[in-house]
Amino acid sequence: MATTDRQATTLALAHALSAAERGLAVIPLSRTKLPALRSPHRDVNVLTPPCHGECGAFGHGVYDASTDPVRIRELFAAAPWATGYGIACGLPPHHLIGVDLDTKSDTDSSAALRELALRHLFTIPDTVVVLTPSGGRHLWLTGPPDTAVPNSAGRLAPGIDIRGAGGYLVGPGSRTDHGTYTTAPGTAHLAPAACPPALLRLLLPPPRPIHPATHPSAGDRGQGLVQFVLAAHEGQRNTRLFWAACRAYENGIGPALVAPLVDAALNTGLTEREARATIASAARMTAHRP
Repeated sequence: MATTDRQATTLALAHALSAAERGLAVIPLSRTKLPALRSPHRDVNVLTPPCHGECGAFGHGVYDASTDPVRIRELFAAAPWATGYGIACGLPPHHLIGVDLDTKSDTDSSAALRELALRHLFTIPDTVVVLTPSGGRHLWLTGPPDTAVPNSAGRLAPGIDIRGAGGYLVGPGSRTDHGTYTTAPGTAHLAPAACPPALLRLLLPPPRPIHPATHPSAGDRGQGLVQFVLAAHEGQRNTRLFWAACRAYENGIGPALVAPLVDAALNTGLTEREARATIASAARMTAHRP
């Protein structure tokens, strides 16, 4: 590895450790801004429920993120080509939300955010701002601990992407193929500011209604399984969904319960792909076709 690459890795590790001291969980990134460590499950059937690090190996992207300096050093030691670091969003204590104001679209994303602020009566507080090599900006905000803000691209307005739970921001000091991420002057000493409530409401999708009446064949037993999934907390969602789906197929109501189980899983924060993959695994486990 070239000397400049070694220096970039050393600097990236130093910045990552500094961020971890502030309570920000980090992972090593490559020059492409992608996680530096490849998944150990890249050859596994895509229908298998995704592993989020339960196997103990590195290579699970944002799910590897840590504030433990020993683990961070191990992550960077496993990825000596890393030249940057990612900061996981949505995790305690900050529950970070990243507002990415892009410059690649034809729309002025900063003007779009100002228009939203005027229309919905909120003000962007003074907070950490990270400047990207392309001229964009990342605004760091914090969310409430009981609310998972989803990732989105252009949903809020063209050119505005949101990094929430399961996403990450490129940390300042990271070097990429296009340049270095830096903290905007006058903001490095700031703590991430709380997301204004009016903006937070815009970032959250409307709740997906569950309509038990649309699945009459599921019966009371099926609705009990749906409620079991809805009551899942983070860390239980896949397990509860898999258990409920297995019971549904074992009792002959699996096909009728696929749609309401998917709806319930989406309400807990799983993606549709994750939910359907987990249900398909339950169908295979119980020797049924999904």
